[in-house]
Amino acid sequence: MALWAPAQNLSVVFSANGSEARMRGMWRRRDSVVVRTASSDVSSSGGGEMAAYEEGQLERPNWAGETPLSRLVGAIISFKPLYSVLKLGARQVLISTAEKTNIPWREMTTEILESDVYKEMESIENPSVVYPDYYLNHFHAYDEGNLSWLAAAEAEAATMSMVRRATPDASSLEEANKIVRGNWLQAIERHHLQYSGNSTIRDILDVGCSVGVSTRFLADKFPLAKVTGLDLSPYFLAVAQFKEKKRVSRENPIGWVHANGEDTGLPSKSFDIVSMAYVLHECPARAIVGLVREAFRLLRPGGTIALTDNSPKSKVLQELSPVLFTLMKSTEPFLDEYYLTDLEGRMREAGFVNVTTVLTDKRHRTVTGTVPL
Repeated sequence: MALWAPAQNLSVVFSANGSEARMRGMWRRRDSVVVRTASSDVSSSGGGEMAAYEEGQLERPNWAGETPLSRLVGAIISFKPLYSVLKLGARQVLISTAEKTNIPWREMTTEILESDVYKEMESIENPSVVYPDYYLNHFHAYDEGNLSWLAAAEAEAATMSMVRRATPDASSLEEANKIVRGNWLQAIERHHLQYSGNSTIRDILDVGCSVGVSTRFLADKFPLAKVTGLDLSPYFLAVAQFKEKKRVSRENPIGWVHANGEDTGLPSKSFDIVSMAYVLHECPARAIVGLVREAFRLLRPGGTIALTDNSPKSKVLQELSPVLFTLMKSTEPFLDEYYLTDLEGRMREAGFVNVTTVLTDKRHRTVTGTVPL
């Protein structure tokens, strides 16, 4: 789940061992090209005119991967006293950015932490789950990473903030969701209609569902399907189940599973769509491969995989200022591995065909593929 949603204009002062270092957003902008994508204006139901999003000229941002700039940022982050300050700064940016766009971060967090959400843990947690080593990292400036009540309580506000940052021209969160979530859902639906051999969407699995935001969007879009949210964090799942219980009952209730997306334990060929929304940038390359292979096993012939996440070719991401990409990388330990991964190639190696990539907003791509019929 992506939590990073910084403000674009930012000057941060870092202090380490009594010395002051000022990092300002100074970034030389590059020429870019306009790429028309398969996404569309979804301000109304149905189709719409094709939207145009810009790609930078690079394959990936030059602050990612094995570039000199990336190594410099890595060296800065590895200096523990400075890292602690970066982590604190990143957290403050997340909260202030959200509240500047009328997202009541603190209120939403307090509401969860002071609720009865803790009672959900007993029915959600699978005590046999073994957490992979990478999952125990300090994601998103939390000391316990994704395995904490605070991370779970703040996740939905952080997700809202991410959506607002992806659509700076949107007048409201509702409008932003129509673009970010609407284009993503439309990409899934179009791909499945085109390549599935007219197979009905009966079962959907949302891997890395966090607190269930993406899961609920999938359930709303495909109300006749049985939707399941799966995550490695029982804290996130407890919040997801708690929030869903507060909503109007669905004809097909959402199910929640505490498991590792690389080895779910679910039956083979049991889903028509497997979705991962803003998950892969938090994973090392080996986990990305494992997740894609498990999705292939879980999908029925004609089934669709849909992966939405940061686009390496996004003009916006390629032009982030030094202070922003340094803060971002300080909270995302596997960002370089994600940007270096040939995602489409890994999908084809797993057996997927009809692999298609579209920019579904200014920052994110949706990559879809099909299990051969």
